Amino acid sequence: MNTSAAKSYKGFTLVEIMIVVAIIALLAAIAVPGFLRARKRSQASRILNDLRMIDSPVDQYAIETNRKTGDVVKVADWTNYLKKGSLLYNNGNSLLGTAYGDQTVDTIPQVPASDLAVLSRCGQNRFLVALRSVRRDSVRQNFKAQIFSGG
Repeated sequence: MNTSAAKSYKGFTLVEIMIVVAIIALLAAIAVPGFLRARKRSQASRILNDLRMIDSPVDQYAIETNRKTGDVVKVADWTNYLKKGSLLYNNGNSLLGTAYGDQTVDTIPQVPASDLAVLSRCGQNRFLVALRSVRRDSVRQNFKAQIFSGG
């Protein structure tokens, strides 16, 4: 009996390995853009939340120090009204590292231009609509404050 013809080869052929690699590459190509979009959306949500958190302390500072519309509130002043130990309290910067800077009483806190450029690919229209809702909430808070203070 000839044993050389009955040899069995163990392992994968080159074609089988190439097919597996191609399938993994295809799955990665489908999944990675979704993960990147989700990351941008979460960053945009965080920045919107920061803007809401900035607007309220600016209004509180303005009420307590009798500031009027258009007065500038320094970063050190509005950060004192934030929760101590939070990232925004510690440095006054956005999630992407850009400073929010001084704010103006009764105006919408502005998204830093460099942050807006980074986040504009995640759906800028939704981002700006959310910004308008921040301002609407701020106007309601100012209205309530004026009613209760007798102004």
